[in-house]
Amino acid sequence: MLFAACAAAPDREVRLRVLSYNVRHGLGTDRKLDLERVAGVIRAQEPDLVALQEIDVGCGRSGGVDQAAELGRLTGMHAEFTKFMDYDGGEYGLAILSRWPVVDRWSIALPRGKDEPRAALAVRTQPEGASVPLVFVSLHFDWKRDEGARLAQAGVLVDALASVVDPLIVAGDFNAQPGSKTMELIGESMEPVPKVGDPFTIPSTSPEREIDFVVVRPAVAFAGASRVIDEPLASDHRPVLAELVLR
Repeated sequence: MLFAACAAAPDREVRLRVLSYNVRHGLGTDRKLDLERVAGVIRAQEPDLVALQEIDVGCGRSGGVDQAAELGRLTGMHAEFTKFMDYDGGEYGLAILSRWPVVDRWSIALPRGKDEPRAALAVRTQPEGASVPLVFVSLHFDWKRDEGARLAQAGVLVDALASVVDPLIVAGDFNAQPGSKTMELIGESMEPVPKVGDPFTIPSTSPEREIDFVVVRPAVAFAGASRVIDEPLASDHRPVLAELVLR
């Protein structure tokens, strides 16, 4: 059973708000580049942890801004970034924002997609009130119709996280829909947090596909659900907010 109750009553419960958001380097559906608007969307959800995809650091197309650091400043959160590749005079990749200090971080190199390299970013942090640390991962898998690269990336990620013994949350743009081979592989070791309401996240103006998820391990350590935030303007993806209890 998904998120089955623990066999013994926990010593304490820690409530977590986890946001996954592909922000398209701040470019909205109105074609305006507005990182402050993205930050406003994030702040409105009052998250503890945020997985961000499509982040520029020093790229010409986004004015040379370190978007990870700037979003950290605008939200008052700790920011970490890892790059996929050099791009337009800077670096392109993904990031994590954390309400709590990051005590460890590492990048996981994933097999190259058809157009560009990929990586996942993992951090370890200590949620306030938790008796154990938490590992949080931001990912962005290949987007091509052919699932081969995406499936290979999922396999490498699963193997890389196999040794993690702390409670684990993975969030991001999987570019895969429920029932796909990619999500089936992820589901062999991690549980998707169930969505309530309309699960579709893209395109943000009129969503018709579900490709953004929050998944956890072990399922018995978590309770809760996620929902898609009705935000059609700030990016071409709608964000996903998971409200969880770590037990």
